[in-house]
Amino acid sequence: MSRRKLVPFAIFVVCSLTYVLLLGERVGQPTPNNHFVHQAQSFLAGQLGVLGNKPPGNNDWALYKGTWYVSFPPFPALVILPAVAIWGTNTLDALFWAILAGLPSALLFLLLRRLSDSGASTRSERQNLMLTALFAFGSVYFFVAVQGAVWFSAQVVASGLLVAFLLFSMDAAQPLLAGATLGALIATRPPTLLVGLFFLVEVLRRYRRTIQTEGTGHPLVTAGRWLRGADLGKAIKPLLLFSAPLLVAVALQLWMNAARFDDPFVFGHEYLQIKWKSRIDTWGLFNLHYVSKNLAVFAASLPWLTDTAPHLKISLHGLALWFTTPNLLWLLWPAKIDARMVGLYLSVGLIALLNLCYQNSGWIQFGYRFSLDYMPMLIVLLALGGRRFGPIFALVLAFAIAVNSFGAATFDRSWQFYDNDWTQNRLFQPD
Repeated sequence: MSRRKLVPFAIFVVCSLTYVLLLGERVGQPTPNNHFVHQAQSFLAGQLGVLGNKPPGNNDWALYKGTWYVSFPPFPALVILPAVAIWGTNTLDALFWAILAGLPSALLFLLLRRLSDSGASTRSERQNLMLTALFAFGSVYFFVAVQGAVWFSAQVVASGLLVAFLLFSMDAAQPLLAGATLGALIATRPPTLLVGLFFLVEVLRRYRRTIQTEGTGHPLVTAGRWLRGADLGKAIKPLLLFSAPLLVAVALQLWMNAARFDDPFVFGHEYLQIKWKSRIDTWGLFNLHYVSKNLAVFAASLPWLTDTAPHLKISLHGLALWFTTPNLLWLLWPAKIDARMVGLYLSVGLIALLNLCYQNSGWIQFGYRFSLDYMPMLIVLLALGGRRFGPIFALVLAFAIAVNSFGAATFDRSWQFYDNDWTQNRLFQPD
């Protein structure tokens, strides 16, 4: 095997092996929240409801007109379906997802290397490996990868699909695959639909009537000038190729929603049997009402010290994004910015805003896990931004890996480090 192939393969092996080793007691038994295993089992039996109409637990199952369903989007169930076809509900789902969890990091390295090869990024192989490590071990992806439960396995699958989408979308080179991947992505994490904006920017960036100069006017004027330079005639074909599989995937999801909940636009989370269902009934799943609380977690949630052992507590809402991955602060002052980066920043901003409008913060987590809906794009932006990675960046990376290693080792195991408030009402250290 050539070195060029060996490096991403080694990344996959190292990451997967690390995640498997961190599973601990989870490795040899199904997780108690293996919803996708049960959803796959239902698909194999040719039905949408839970087999026997009796879920194996009481955590995040949807009840509608007397029938129990898995309301989580179904693509991860299709991913694990071959294993379920062999082992049924005895499938070791945490082990399955931990092995799969090495794939997004390997794909991310391939994406970073491709950007370097094309000249879009000036990062060396060593720096691309640093950025890959930042994602794999220096972000909340680390703790997510070793959980196995339904909420976390969906984000493992989505992370891989998101990186694949970015690979296919660069230079609008593979529109059909980009559209199919986005279709699978929104059937895993629906807010990521908004990353489709990035493909549109790549199409308009590739097909130009004129060579666009930077200009010195207002940013909106510059943006308007840039848009006018696009050759829309040539852009139509890749946009149609992109849209075709995406529309098929959306249509299938709408059909599934209608078949289960009598409304194509209802995914089923409205019917989850949870303690805070009343707020969903009042405000819906997405509403500006939730932004202030979620923003507080996203930006300000920090660990606190206590007088009693183990002298450290973390909110069940999780830690702020900048604390778990402080290297992202380098994004605040990129050395350069171009149309591709604008497309990435816009996609990140829209997805982040939609998640901030969601009815919870990602509740019961080590860090803000919804950031994984755009974390790969943030890593790519670090590569493209051109800001020098000096000793301080390396030290901060070491801090990020240490923090997230602690999260991977303790979350859902060492509860003494986590706040004991289960009401969702306490965000910070009590007075």
